[in-house]
Order: sequence, then structure tokens, then C-alpha cells
Amino acid sequence: MNRDVAGSIAWGGGIVVLALAATGARQLGWLDEDAVIRIVVGAIGLMIAWYGNRMPKVVVPVAWYGKAARVGGWSMFLSGLVYAAAWIFAPIPVAVVVGCGAVAAGVLVTVGYSLSLRAKAKAAT
Repeated sequence: MNRDVAGSIAWGGGIVVLALAATGARQLGWLDEDAVIRIVVGAIGLMIAWYGNRMPKVVVPVAWYGKAARVGGWSMFLSGLVYAAAWIFAPIPVAVVVGCGAVAAGVLVTVGYSLSLRAKAKAAT
């Protein structure tokens, strides 16, 4: 099995197991609903950060593709960490806005930088 596929399956399975365990702990009275939501959504943020870190390593190493992958990797890695931190520490209404805003900002940085590189490549030819 491909290493990337195995990692993706591990993340997906891990989040499902974490969600089931947190739900079980809630039913036993060990956690409240707020804690369960924060744990599961925080794990999703860490998954976004992990994929952001992996992104530069799996893209074809052509010079400007590599630059876009590095910027995209860092922007998604950092936005995933902000997303996870917001869901772990901030009140839920704030976490929704800050977390989603961080991921949207990461995507916009990646797309904007990629489009600027594309324009530079077209201008060079």
C-alpha cells in the first residue's frame, strides 16, 4: 500500500476512533458535549496541519511547482494549527469564525501565490 494512502487511512480511522471514544466518555459522564466537539474538531485541525506539511513532499519537483507546494504547505500547515487551537481553546462561536477563517486564508494564500507564479511563467515565455 502507498505510504500516503496508509497515512490517510490512519488519520481517518484515528479520528473515527477518537470520536467514538469521546462519545463513549460523554455517555459515561466523563466529558460534556462541548469537550467532545473540541476534541474531534481539534483533531481535524491537526489533520489539516499534517496534510499541509506533507504537501511539498508529494508534488513534482519542478522549480515553480516546488515553490507553490512550499507556500501551500506552510499556509495549510499554519492554518491547520490555528484551526485546531481555536477549537481547543476558544469559545465555540469564536472557534467557528477563527477556525474557518484560518483555513480559508490558507487556501487563498495558496491559490493566490500559485496564480502569481503562473502569471510569471507566462510572462517569461
